[in-house]
Amino acid sequence: MRIGLVSYECKNRDLPFNLKQIERAVKHCAGKADLLCFGEAFLQGFDAFSWDFETDRTIALDRSSEAVIRLQELSVQYGISLLSGYLEKERDRLYSSCIVICEGKIIHNYRRISPGWKEAALTDEHYCEGTEVTSFQLHGKEMNIALCGDVWEFPDRFRTGNLLLWPVYVDCTAGEWESGMLDEYALQAGLASEDVLMINPLGRKPVTCGGAFRFQNGRTKDRIPFGEEGILIVNV
Repeated sequence: MRIGLVSYECKNRDLPFNLKQIERAVKHCAGKADLLCFGEAFLQGFDAFSWDFETDRTIALDRSSEAVIRLQELSVQYGISLLSGYLEKERDRLYSSCIVICEGKIIHNYRRISPGWKEAALTDEHYCEGTEVTSFQLHGKEMNIALCGDVWEFPDRFRTGNLLLWPVYVDCTAGEWESGMLDEYALQAGLASEDVLMINPLGRKPVTCGGAFRFQNGRTKDRIPFGEEGILIVNV
């Protein structure tokens, strides 16, 4: 199976722009990849929430939203599966989640279990974490998902013999990554799985330099440059 790790720019609270970015990647990779993966909260932007529930409930998306339906349509139209982080709403609860769509159907929806995605001092019981860490199958391959801080806070819960998909949002500079932080992420990934695919989006406010990586046995096996939009396609 060919997996594309998409490090494209996303904008906070600009759902139309972010959907167009996904569509652009899908069109570019049609026939070249079986699955495209995007970073944490890519649909709305990691910093889209204001931490006021009445405002944030209008930003979050449920699984029957027009935006999710659009992803389902793209999956069917271009014959490609999609995985994207998003800010999810279910009734009166909000989550940092990751949805997987195959042939127009939602086959998996993972909710981040670590609390680092939210401003704890500003949030209430409406802002929640998931509790389950489960795998899913795509094209006969078993996979798991972790979101950003999950692998740092609960490496034991993500220890698996499966491929681990790791959408993140990390707003560090390229210099910080290159001065040792990338090696730290590779080593941490190795505590969970022998084969980890990490995807970080590009952003302008605040600046994040993006990047897409394959870690194997705690080392960086493949990557794309920081600071540039790109797609890393790996065979698994």
